[in-house]
Amino acid sequence: MEFVAAAKQKAKKHIHLFYCSECEELALKVAASSDAIELQSINWRSFDDGFPNLFINKAHDIRGQHVAFLASFSSPAVIFEQISVIFALPKLFIASFTLVLPFFPTGSFERVEEEGDVATAFTLARILSMIPKSRGGPTSVVIYDIHALQERFYFGDDVLPCFETGIPLLLQRLRQLPDAENITIAFPDDGAWKRFHKLLQHFPMIVCNKVREGDKRIVLIKEGNPEGRHVVIVDDLVQSGGTLRECQKVLASHGAAKVSAYVTHAVFPKRSYERFMSSNSAGPGDQFAYFWITDSCPHTVKAIGQRPPFEVLSLAGSIADALQI
Repeated sequence: MEFVAAAKQKAKKHIHLFYCSECEELALKVAASSDAIELQSINWRSFDDGFPNLFINKAHDIRGQHVAFLASFSSPAVIFEQISVIFALPKLFIASFTLVLPFFPTGSFERVEEEGDVATAFTLARILSMIPKSRGGPTSVVIYDIHALQERFYFGDDVLPCFETGIPLLLQRLRQLPDAENITIAFPDDGAWKRFHKLLQHFPMIVCNKVREGDKRIVLIKEGNPEGRHVVIVDDLVQSGGTLRECQKVLASHGAAKVSAYVTHAVFPKRSYERFMSSNSAGPGDQFAYFWITDSCPHTVKAIGQRPPFEVLSLAGSIADALQI
């Protein structure tokens, strides 16, 4: 048995991990979680006209090696410089290339509802599908909790999408709670239920639903009972947080002892996370006990820190494991 374990340890790929500037903290955590990962660097500079002036350090040293890049497409302004590096790395005679894009930012723009709509999720998937092959073959693209599962079919055959989830991090944290036996999972809509219920099926469940009442859209409980329970609302991402707020109110009004929330991707444009800060709540009944997020959106994590009710569950260990696939 010891020989088998040692053989498996030796079989680990040694990964040279490059990263964008805003992912530095996450990259350090990924490297710290595995002795098979070595960090590499890129000089992220700009010319006077604002266009990128980029340099991949130690380019000769990564020939024949397994290489990965940790990306964050947090705004259109940073995508071009990262795409430039992503397209350059596979052509440096490397053994294999993996792109880790924890948050696929255009995921919620995946369909056309009327002629003239542009499904930018498909556009970004097409761009990533054009990443050059390395000597080892197609690029692997690791994405966490993509907004719509059908988006896996937006990628072409020249890349290998690998879809991971942050739910194991939530499960681990829930087991640590003093009221772990009193947890009920709530979904803000049918889409979230379809996305996650099979990963959480050993918990009692509540499904909420938005309905139109006059000019307003209100949240109602479609099925399940929150009375006396610590209810955890689960979704893939949060933007303004309006739906989560409405879910919290309706669950509390139906007798939930506590309400918490988990999202993999805390986007929170225009500092909308502030409405969830304990200091900004109207009273105890308006507060989330916990609000768990991952570090898939580095700008948000930097702004929020660990201020209550927020707790950051790091993807670092999961990313390190995914790089060994």
